[in-house]
Amino acid sequence: MRDSSATVGRELSLRQVLICSALILTLSMGIRHGFGLWLQPITVERGWSRETFAFALAIQNIAWGLAGPVAGMIADRYGAYRVLVVGGLLYSLGLVLMALSSSGLAFTGSAGLLIGMAQAGTTYAVVYGVIGRNVAPERRSWAMGVAAAAGSFGQFMMVPVESGLIGSLGWQMALFALGAAALAIIPLSLGLREPASTTAPLAGQQSIGNAVKEAFGYGSFNWLMAGYFVCGFQVVFIGVHLPSYLKDQGLGPEVAATALALIGLFNVLGTYGSGVLGQKLPRKWILSSIYGLRSVAIMLFLWAPLTPTSVYLFSSVMGLLWLSTVPPTNAVIAQIFGVRYLSMLGGFVFLSHQVGSFLGVWMGGLLYDATGGYDLVWWIAVALGVFAALANVPVRDAPIARPGPQVQAA
Repeated sequence: MRDSSATVGRELSLRQVLICSALILTLSMGIRHGFGLWLQPITVERGWSRETFAFALAIQNIAWGLAGPVAGMIADRYGAYRVLVVGGLLYSLGLVLMALSSSGLAFTGSAGLLIGMAQAGTTYAVVYGVIGRNVAPERRSWAMGVAAAAGSFGQFMMVPVESGLIGSLGWQMALFALGAAALAIIPLSLGLREPASTTAPLAGQQSIGNAVKEAFGYGSFNWLMAGYFVCGFQVVFIGVHLPSYLKDQGLGPEVAATALALIGLFNVLGTYGSGVLGQKLPRKWILSSIYGLRSVAIMLFLWAPLTPTSVYLFSSVMGLLWLSTVPPTNAVIAQIFGVRYLSMLGGFVFLSHQVGSFLGVWMGGLLYDATGGYDLVWWIAVALGVFAALANVPVRDAPIARPGPQVQAA
């Protein structure tokens, strides 16, 4: 019986996989990172509450999460290329309709549902499946770190671009421009088109149903999901509501734009660094440290006098910790369960992340409208960070023991 890892490193070149993955993630993650910049102009012009905007982005995150396992399942079975093409088309359509939406319901359908489904097909779960199948195990965590760093660079690069587009073109034309840019995902996906032999099922190979049952019956998988829930809550709350929080405190929009750009810049270092460390240190301790340090950073930010300098320091530290959870989390999944269903299982873990994202962005708007401020949500984020730091301690990343002649990819 052929081992499913036998094709690793033989089908697509490492350079090709990394370049195309990096550019796709630069676009898909970079565009979404600046959505908080649209909160003020859209709600003011449309006369909507912040909760209306926040709810649409909350739907975006939950749609992304719910579609993730399905997109991953299709990518594992039929190849990532098809999923990426559809995702790129949906992304472009969603951005255009987001600009044209004149009601809260239409905005939720475009910015929420369509873009959420698009992100499921153009981000980490799908791309990491290709990396897992085409990069040798001893370099896999590093390669995932490189791809995540590219997505982080996209966040750094796209925030000033999006801010400039809004300032020069207006918020609607800026969305049209981003819709055109999202179409570039389609030709880039050609570079991740795997031969049919890479994704075709093998005789005697574990079925999709058995893979799902095995994962959810394994304690470490559930602990990873719990930690990723917290990751989603924290980063999406901060990414969407930080610009408005700073404006409420009397700081100018340039401070918010710089803060988001710094998060993206330092996220490049954080994600790459966590990928490298994942080859050398136990990944559960890397994850536990990241979540614990996030709570410390938020507490210090809330206690310190609020100035542009304190905002930039906080953004830089949070940037180091922002998506640095992504490479070690996905590397642990690959190590435990193998790479055959990596996109699908990564999609399930990411669903937990997106449930947290839904609550983080929606509760940010809801509790702001109810209390007149964001303080309560900040402290919820602190408490959840402590929980996530503890939740990753019992994770075991050794390959799972399977009875009988099951194939276990490295």
